[in-house]
Amino acid sequence: MAMLSGHAVSADLSIEVQNLTQGIYFTPLAVVAHTPDASLFEVGQTASTEIQMMAEGGSLDGLSTIATAINADVLANPAGGLLAPTMKTSGDLMTADGNTVLSIVAMILPSNDGFVGLDNWAIPTEAGTYTVYLNAYDAGTEANDEIRGSGAPGMPGMPVPPPLEPALGTGGSGMAATDANTTVHIHPGNIGDDNATGGKSDVTNTVHRWLNPIAKVTVTVK
Repeated sequence: MAMLSGHAVSADLSIEVQNLTQGIYFTPLAVVAHTPDASLFEVGQTASTEIQMMAEGGSLDGLSTIATAINADVLANPAGGLLAPTMKTSGDLMTADGNTVLSIVAMILPSNDGFVGLDNWAIPTEAGTYTVYLNAYDAGTEANDEIRGSGAPGMPGMPVPPPLEPALGTGGSGMAATDANTTVHIHPGNIGDDNATGGKSDVTNTVHRWLNPIAKVTVTVK
C-alpha cells in the first residue's frame, strides 16, 4: 500500500455514536481505525467467522484478534455494555500513521444476525466535526427466525440479555425464511407480531422494527 502525503499521518479523534432507534439495542461497539487495504466486512461478500461471531452473539473476540494482527487502533466498548435506544456513547482515539479509515460494528438486538456497520470511512485530514449515518446490515449467516436462542454462531435463535427480557415475547414458532441472501447485505428488518406468548415471532412488532439509518456517528478531528 502506498503511503501518500497527509493521508498517511496520525489523527487525534473524538468519536460519538448515537443509537437512533426506538427499541433496538447495540451490543458492545468496536470502533476501529485501520489501513485502507483491510476491511472488517464488505457488503456483497460472505461474512467472515469473526463477523459471524459479532453479528449472531455480540462477541468482539475474533475482531479484536484481527485488529491486533493488522495493527489497528481500537476504541472497544465505549458504552461499557449495551447501548440503549436513543442513547449516546463517546470516546477518544489516537490513530497511528497509515490507519486512515474508520470502521464500526456492533450487533443489533433483537435480531438473529443483524449489525450496525460503518465500512472503511476515510478519516478527514482537516480539523473539524463530521457526521456519518449508519445502516443496519444482515450478516447472511443465519435465518431470521425471530425466536429466542443462544446466540452462538451456527445455532438458531436470538440472544436475549436482561434489558430485552420484558420487552420480548415467548413461544414463537419461527418466522418463515424469506431472506435467502447469504452475503452481507442491508437488513430487511424485523417483522414481529403482537402475540406475547406464541405466534410466529418473539419480537414485538410495535417496538422492535426500524428504518435506516439506525445510528449517527459524530467524528471530531482535532
